[in-house]
Amino acid sequence: MKAIKDSVHGHVRLGDVAAELVDAPAFQRLRHIKQLSTVRLVYPSANHTRFEHSLGVYHLAGRAVEGLGVDDDTAAHVRAAAMLHDVGHGPYGHQTEGVIRRATGRDHDDVGWLLTDADREVCQVLERNDLDPERVAALIDGEGALGPLVSGELDVDRMDYLVRDAHHTGVPYGTVDTGRLVTELRLAGGDDPAGPEADADLVLDEGNVATAESLLVARSLMNAVVYRHHVSRVAGAMLERACERYLDRTETGIEAFRRMADHDLLVELRDRVPALGARIERRDLYKRAVWAELDEVPTGTVDAGRAEERAAEREIADVVGIDRDAVVVDIPSRPALKESGSAVVVDGVPQRLEDASELVAGLRAAERRRWTLGVYCPAEHVDAVATAARDVLGLRGVGARA
Repeated sequence: MKAIKDSVHGHVRLGDVAAELVDAPAFQRLRHIKQLSTVRLVYPSANHTRFEHSLGVYHLAGRAVEGLGVDDDTAAHVRAAAMLHDVGHGPYGHQTEGVIRRATGRDHDDVGWLLTDADREVCQVLERNDLDPERVAALIDGEGALGPLVSGELDVDRMDYLVRDAHHTGVPYGTVDTGRLVTELRLAGGDDPAGPEADADLVLDEGNVATAESLLVARSLMNAVVYRHHVSRVAGAMLERACERYLDRTETGIEAFRRMADHDLLVELRDRVPALGARIERRDLYKRAVWAELDEVPTGTVDAGRAEERAAEREIADVVGIDRDAVVVDIPSRPALKESGSAVVVDGVPQRLEDASELVAGLRAAERRRWTLGVYCPAEHVDAVATAARDVLGLRGVGARA
């Protein structure tokens, strides 16, 4: 068994399958995909990668399956899924996921194409160890009773990235008791003779409402301070537009694009879409012309799709008389707390956390208050863009923000 020293969990011990998977090119590529992409433009020490995060998820999954009473074969498939859960990410992780999804119809956790077609080495490692690549891919996609352990409301992915991101950014808000979380997980309602996990639901055992709430609080605070920091949002929106321009203006196909590493993409964007790419490289970012709260934005604008968002950018730029690449409209999805759907046993009955906790309503209100629509542009155009954006987007009482 190989041991790897991890900055968060101490020593992560790899079984034989994991030790083989680590050496596969698809997994080694994760060394070059930063976990927090443009957030590192805000927190300079946030340079950790999806490679180390994946090792942490593998570690927590191993601890979880030990306490769930599943058979060895199922446990081995879960550990492999945890190890490989991020191999489908494109460069800059989630910040290029929308571009990739629109071109392929797949999210990063839909990795069947990779495990069975695009990367035969990963597939061969799994098959050589009597593991089914399609079953591993299904677990990564959150399917079955144990899929939510890898991708769900109580997943080990979330447990690891919250504590890891807090550790590397230096903020105190991502504190989560991962030890209690993984040891208190249970499979409820599994009466199928095929095994305790065959028709069960993943829940936190009795007495763990506060444990589940802590995960929710950590996520909400990290959203506010780290994940949705306005500088990262500006850079991320610029990056997404630059990627769209790059794919439109070059012969690079989406499959080649999605297998790039961060540094590959940054060099390409700097050279091929310099109006945006060079600015991202130098951290010479656009400024906020508009920063509007939810009650200042018409419902139709809040729910606008990509086409409407891009059309608004073009219209604002045309009104001001500047290049269309100089305006970025950033409309996030409506505020949500996925973790509120976690199942917790209360008085012997599994309940959704949102039904068992009075805290959820307050956190939802906080997420709603933090929602903001952004319009970004070069500093010299802020006032003109702010005026045009208010008219084009129908905003109420919104001014420019530095």
